[in-house]
Amino acid sequence: MKPGQALQLADEQGLDLVEVAPGAKPPVCRIMDYGKYRYEQSKRAQEAKRHQKMVQVKEVKFRPKIDNHDFEFKKNHCIRFLKEENKVKATVMFRGREVTHADIGEEILRRLLDELKDLAAVERAPKLEGHTMTMILSPKKPGT
Repeated sequence: MKPGQALQLADEQGLDLVEVAPGAKPPVCRIMDYGKYRYEQSKRAQEAKRHQKMVQVKEVKFRPKIDNHDFEFKKNHCIRFLKEENKVKATVMFRGREVTHADIGEEILRRLLDELKDLAAVERAPKLEGHTMTMILSPKKPGT
């Protein structure tokens, strides 16, 4: 159908001529109520957004000279975050010359990983960046 003829037909029906496939040869157009179409599209997008779950990254900070009780306390926070299906960023912060003993920080993060191995998977291995060593853990999917 010629474009002028299609426009006239759409105008007679009180609707719009909308190009739905501009890359096709010839381009494909449809006669529809464009305002209603856009409204329905936005409603579908809102519905899809409503069913999404935002994954947050929760941070737990450790120090190289952490006591056992403090470690257990923070480990329990990590467990709670992982059960809520959030990612956990475990950070060991070094002050001054403590950074020369980066192996202690890595040992703390490895211990945390060993104790959470049934709940968490390593997304990013321990890595020293300046005076902080970070590791990111993500919750394991059931059955993996």
